[in-house]
Amino acid sequence: MLTSQVEDFPRWYRDVLNKAELADNGPVRGTMVIRPYAYALWEHMQAAVDARIKAAGVENVYLPLLIPQSYLEREAEHVEGFSPELAVVTHAGGKDLTEPAVVRPTSETVFGELMAKWIQSHRDLPMRLNQWANVVRWEMRPRIFLRTTEFLWQEGHTAHATEEEAAAFARRIHLDVYRDFLQSMLAIPVLVGVKTDRERFAGAVTTMTCEAMMGDGKALQMATSHELGRNFASAFGITYTDTSGKSRTCWTTSWGSSTRMIGGLIMAHGDDQGLRLPPRIAPVQAVVIAVKDDDPTVSAASTLADSLVSAGVRARLDARTDQGFGRRTTEWELKGVPLRIEIGPRDLERGEYTLVRRDTKQKLAVAVESTVAAVRELLDVIHTEMFAVARARLDRHTADAATVAEALEASATGFARIPWNALGEHGERELNAQAVTVRCLQTTDGTVPDTETPAEELTAIVGRSY
Repeated sequence: MLTSQVEDFPRWYRDVLNKAELADNGPVRGTMVIRPYAYALWEHMQAAVDARIKAAGVENVYLPLLIPQSYLEREAEHVEGFSPELAVVTHAGGKDLTEPAVVRPTSETVFGELMAKWIQSHRDLPMRLNQWANVVRWEMRPRIFLRTTEFLWQEGHTAHATEEEAAAFARRIHLDVYRDFLQSMLAIPVLVGVKTDRERFAGAVTTMTCEAMMGDGKALQMATSHELGRNFASAFGITYTDTSGKSRTCWTTSWGSSTRMIGGLIMAHGDDQGLRLPPRIAPVQAVVIAVKDDDPTVSAASTLADSLVSAGVRARLDARTDQGFGRRTTEWELKGVPLRIEIGPRDLERGEYTLVRRDTKQKLAVAVESTVAAVRELLDVIHTEMFAVARARLDRHTADAATVAEALEASATGFARIPWNALGEHGERELNAQAVTVRCLQTTDGTVPDTETPAEELTAIVGRSY
């Protein structure tokens, strides 16, 4: 039904998008249509990330889709980084515009203008804002969820009185929001670190990243956080009056995650039968399938589905007995529903229901009266074990390297871990020539380095990427 991952991983990915009814190509090249099942995934992701962002004291806003071109030109390095991807409106209302308007590639510059307006005194700080929106970056080599001309995301922007406070907040978002969400909700282990000078965000002083390994051993950048220093604040005049009455320039941060996480979820956990969704993020956590079209079976299945919903499980009843049982189970496997409960006449006679795990295909017989409790317990077990399996794969396919040649060899099937002193900028250029990049720099114990970390204590994580 699906191309196997070993045979052709990119084609397998496209097959899953199509046959699991996740997304389709949009009418304009590079755009995508997110279908209901994938959008339900995004809604769960959005809710979980948003709750963590708000817990950090951030408020949501919404800014305009169209940005005056002059705004972007104020921060030269920023606009240079985005220039090839910009979509620009030059004609509207039947005439040429006096000033072209850019369809937002990010709202960074608008946040800058507004913060300069809204911040006057030290009493206005820190200012912590977030936006959920769509953005447009013209993509030459589109791939649904991974790189599309239009995608959905959140972007956070903050302004602070001191460099230390800004740095601490960017790190808090990176670890307490992004890393925690990716690992605890998506069951995807991530490597956290900072980007090299060649890879960091245009205009940033420091870029932190969460890097995940996909099923084919390639890396996917899942979320980033940026310390912007005073670059943007200086360009947009974001200043405040301190307690002594002196004017000071703010220190700012920005950070974001997007629908790319859906693509990462598919590729990190999927198998040759389709999706495998971690229970905490799955739109449907358990599906109750009535095997036969007889009243006692359908009634029992309906009762169980209602009981599961009442117990807080996202459950779905499948009573489509006019369709073959095998066809229905294949469909739910393809959609990655973590747990399947099969109910037929024989199950009712035995007083047991059959539970089938999507991740391991293990079948369990459970007494009717214990089913709801067993389902709730098993969903937690599945989530924990899915993370453990992904972690084991990451560890298994990450090799230590001492030279550029060894790093290149390891990156053919996964990641290489090499001392930054042994690689350096020259070695990084050698890797780039072979389509291999430094995904991040970590401390030797795997944590996020800071500006004071000496080069001899830095380790580079190297790999091929999407």
